Amino acid sequence: MPTKVIMPQLGESVVEGTVSRWLKSKGDRIEQYEPLLEVSTDKVDTEVPAPASGVLIRIHVKEGETVETGTLLAEIGESDTQPDVTLRPAHTNGTRTAKKATYSGHVTPVVARMVAEHDIDLGQLTGTGHGGRITKKDVEAYLEQQDAPVMETPAWEQPVEGDLFKPTVEYEDESPDTPVRSSSPAPTKASPATPSPKSAPRSVDALGEVVTLTPLRQAIAEHMVRSKLHTAPHVTTLFEIDMSAVMTHRAAHQADFLKQGVKLTLTAYFAAATVTALQENPYLNAQWTDEGIFLHHVVHLGVAVAIDGGLIVPVIRQAQDLNLMGIARAVNDLAQRAREKQLKPDEIQGGTFTITNHGVSGSLLATPIINQPQAGILGVGLVEKSVKVINDAIAIRPCCYVTLTFDHRIADGATGDAFMVTLKKRLENWA
Repeated sequence: MPTKVIMPQLGESVVEGTVSRWLKSKGDRIEQYEPLLEVSTDKVDTEVPAPASGVLIRIHVKEGETVETGTLLAEIGESDTQPDVTLRPAHTNGTRTAKKATYSGHVTPVVARMVAEHDIDLGQLTGTGHGGRITKKDVEAYLEQQDAPVMETPAWEQPVEGDLFKPTVEYEDESPDTPVRSSSPAPTKASPATPSPKSAPRSVDALGEVVTLTPLRQAIAEHMVRSKLHTAPHVTTLFEIDMSAVMTHRAAHQADFLKQGVKLTLTAYFAAATVTALQENPYLNAQWTDEGIFLHHVVHLGVAVAIDGGLIVPVIRQAQDLNLMGIARAVNDLAQRAREKQLKPDEIQGGTFTITNHGVSGSLLATPIINQPQAGILGVGLVEKSVKVINDAIAIRPCCYVTLTFDHRIADGATGDAFMVTLKKRLENWA
């Protein structure tokens, strides 16, 4: 009996995903837990492991197709294994008989819900799916003929299960060679998924070329436009910070951190100092609502990570409860799993404030766009030696420019500067 590969539920609120890339081809041998395909959901690309060892005998969903959680993606078995087909269709053709028809084939949860809502006798429908199966389109066509309104089932109300490889519907009645598609239409905003810009489909002529948008790039574009142009009035304040105390502390403790398997980066210091600044200036750990300004009592700190084709922001939960070691460990873990496409969608949601360390690529100064619905975002520039005047004497110190871009509806300049003063004092007096 073949092992079914099912579209997993990758987060509590995630009900569908796009097959961005198959890592194995039909006929390839694969071991259990070996990465089989990549699935894209909003801004996360996740590798789906094989549920069993064997041969990839069939692929049901092509690259670029968006399907709901629980959809059959592929089958793993031996090269001569044939999946069982147990469909018992009530109609072998489109001809109606005088005797009242009955339907004994399988229906998806979405079709079952629509049938129950409209009190439809399935025997009155002619199935156009494989083997006479009744599909969502068949129900919609029937309702249109009856002049009855079609109640579209919202994606968040469609039934899902939590087990990684457990289907929400049974698929024994599916044809082994017929792709299983989502019962709800794929979002029109999502273009065909691609693993990276290098392999993105291109349209070329003599004057230039157009690279098709990946779901990640399209999601980033929509989010940034909505934040900058339609949601929050942005304002930015700039401070220069002397990193001498941090560099001294890091040099003294870096080896001890490595003994515990943790790389001590400057990002960890900025994250820890940001938590302190947010606790002392809670209006930057907030969000705008129609009822008023919502102040978060916990700090879920987002740390931007550059990956192939874009940028994602995994979140350190309850960052106020972590010391420098805990924050450094979380930064290492999230960054590594982000680049290895091992993050779950829930791990990039729910942040209350964001840090982006653009200095790692050599940038001195930037004014990042707020990650909605947060109140602000901290931009960290390159740390480099600068000439400073200290006590009327010339000194060489490691310094960097740090910007705070914040929602002017929530905070004024004095509030933003107070946050930055707290951040600056914490970093310049690290001990």
